[in-house]
Amino acid sequence: MAQQTKWSQFGVLTIVFFFWGFVAASNSIFIPFCKEYFNLDQIQSQLIGSAFYGAYFYGSLILYLLSSISGTDLLNKIGYKKGIIIGLSISVVGAISLAFVSAMENTTFPLILVAFFIIALGFSLQQTAAQPFAIALGSPETGAHRLNMAGSLNSFGALVGPLAVSYLLFGDAKGDHVADISKIQQLYFFLSGLFIIAALVFGFTKLPKTTSNEKLEKSPKALISLLIIGALILPILFADAIHNALQINKGLIIISSLVLILGVLFNALVSARKNPNGWGAMSYPQLTLGMIAIFVYVGVEVTIDNNFGALLKLQQFGGYTEQEISHLVSLYWGSMMIGRWTGAVSVFNLSQKVKKILKIVVPFLAFGVILLVNIIKGNTVGEFMIYPFYIAVAVAAFLYSGDKPVKQLITVASFAAFFIVLSLFTTGAIANFAIISTGLYCSVMWPSIFALALNGIGKYTSQGSAFLVMMILGGAIIPPTQAAVIDLDINNTGGINFTHMSYIVPLACFAYLIWHTVKTRQVLISQGLDVDKAVESKGH
Repeated sequence: MAQQTKWSQFGVLTIVFFFWGFVAASNSIFIPFCKEYFNLDQIQSQLIGSAFYGAYFYGSLILYLLSSISGTDLLNKIGYKKGIIIGLSISVVGAISLAFVSAMENTTFPLILVAFFIIALGFSLQQTAAQPFAIALGSPETGAHRLNMAGSLNSFGALVGPLAVSYLLFGDAKGDHVADISKIQQLYFFLSGLFIIAALVFGFTKLPKTTSNEKLEKSPKALISLLIIGALILPILFADAIHNALQINKGLIIISSLVLILGVLFNALVSARKNPNGWGAMSYPQLTLGMIAIFVYVGVEVTIDNNFGALLKLQQFGGYTEQEISHLVSLYWGSMMIGRWTGAVSVFNLSQKVKKILKIVVPFLAFGVILLVNIIKGNTVGEFMIYPFYIAVAVAAFLYSGDKPVKQLITVASFAAFFIVLSLFTTGAIANFAIISTGLYCSVMWPSIFALALNGIGKYTSQGSAFLVMMILGGAIIPPTQAAVIDLDINNTGGINFTHMSYIVPLACFAYLIWHTVKTRQVLISQGLDVDKAVESKGH
């Protein structure tokens, strides 16, 4: 008899997904605000994202390290339920800390960063436990449906987050309000309350101690590589202190760390191919390639938007103030929602004809939700009337690529690269919407990269998934890399607009993802695995 989905518990779980998206996307408003409020350069402002996404890596690494030392999968031992409760409790501490710090009369930016780090540290544990837990709250056959539903709510949170934070900081877009960081305390006290309620509901609800039966696979060489990467993140987080002590250019510090981290990953790829012993999941080249791809994908998804505020301040791109950008930021994250809602159509048991119709209709319905939320907030949406054209182009790309991971990833990465090139050669609304539209294509990259990376790695699937999640780290490193280019505009008299040209960084990321897809397909074919052909056969 098929196991019924526990909808009440799953409903609570989706709230957690919502706030992951809410907090992460609201950074897009908080970053330009902090830049002005604390008088930061662009690299310093991006440390909010570095602290946030860096915590995901460190949280996952600590859990994996402790499990390796003890010889026991700690999360498996305590169960997903308790893991989520502990994660929520950590995020409560972070949210309350941020509320108190923002209310301090002479608060400092480093205190803000510490609070964000603690919140995301809790998110790291929540995410590690919540995704398999969502699958376990019902029949395994419908697990993908639940993950897509939860992911859709995550995207809705990403849409609402920037608008809510903008309203708290600046008030109604039509009004004349003085920006005040102390208003953030209202939001984070509210969030901490919701985290506490969610933890209590999980604590008092009778749920099975859901765990995985997979054996912990020790991988000492992989662990050493991950520890080295953990050390290489520190210069980014402490770039200001290093600059002040040693007078080393902050941009050089950031770029050096990026190059060295990628060097460690590519070295693992080469070394594991020569001698796979001790590498665990990383002995499979498709998994290591996937780790690099997730690093680049999350990095490009975050950097495009987190540095967007700096571009929008320029007169040739609208001359917007921090108070006026929330509608464009929400459209970028809303574009992610459009793509994910469209992608969710594929998991339902519908005829191919109905699926095609829904893949055309759902994106425009999602766009309607974006318009409605912005109107409720008080934003003007007249600028958005050209955006259905960009959505139509994305729909054509989705229909062309179907559900085939290789074809889809090459298609969406190519379209994203094209629109970044368009933005580099134009200004004003054309460039702005070209940049925003990349959110449509980023939205479906994660599942495609995962599908390719985990294909054929057998008993290392669980470990491989953990390694891939660690690579959310890219969101901590690529944004300050782009910021380093933007900061070249300081004292710039050469006539080059480095803020505009900084979008070469996302272009390089999308170009890499195209190469990654081609290379990974070659690796899989050499192992007798053709993912796209398998999907096509299953479809027929």
